[in-house]
Amino acid sequence: MKKLAATAAMVLCAWTLSAATPAAEMKGNWTLSPSREAGQVQFGLYIRNEGNNIQSTSDWPISAFQGLDLANRERHDVKYAVVRDAGRFDCDGYLNQGEGAGFFRFTPDAKFAGNMRAIGFDGVDENKQFAMAIHDVTVEYAKQMKAHNLTGLDTDKLIAFRIFDITQQFIRDLRSEGLAATDADKLIAFRVHGVTPAMVREMRKAGLAPSEDQLIAMRVHNVTPQFIADMKARGLKDLSIDKLVALKVHGID
Repeated sequence: MKKLAATAAMVLCAWTLSAATPAAEMKGNWTLSPSREAGQVQFGLYIRNEGNNIQSTSDWPISAFQGLDLANRERHDVKYAVVRDAGRFDCDGYLNQGEGAGFFRFTPDAKFAGNMRAIGFDGVDENKQFAMAIHDVTVEYAKQMKAHNLTGLDTDKLIAFRIFDITQQFIRDLRSEGLAATDADKLIAFRVHGVTPAMVREMRKAGLAPSEDQLIAMRVHNVTPQFIADMKARGLKDLSIDKLVALKVHGID
């Protein structure tokens, strides 16, 4: 489980630099370019301060950009805003053929940290609030996750939940397949390694009932239903989950 916790920690390390960017200095550069996903643009934010770099590039919904005209394909100056629960990004710069760059200033919402604290998520400092704005961690989302009574769910992991798209439906679907789905670290690991409700069903069809840790190990080592069938076809018997994983670890395909 230490390895699973480290996965989330690695994702969040950029946001937990010691007092790297106080609220008054939350400003930097933005970039924008087309996304392969319909209704999205690829939006990048970059902050450089006293030797510490923070950057994030991901798809954002076009609807989030207030005052931005993407229909104008000629080079032109732009000024727009993105408003989220955690704060507001005010941006200016230019666009040309759907791509552009400029400067932004982030203003944290004064009530956000208190609202999160009231739900049970402490330690929302300036850097984490900035991260929560980028990843659109809302008060409503925090309430939804809190309602699932998950163990180990703190502020850092709530951000990781949003990064890895852990939703209410994902949790419900896992539980409908018989998993407890109550450990925050394991839910993050499920998303990182690709454990899905469909995978649980496939393993049960193969006659296996893996635990949550075993499901993760099976994904890490690519133990698939086809691999299981191949091993049985070779005449191997008493194939427990641990034995199947061990076969993969030792390079037997």
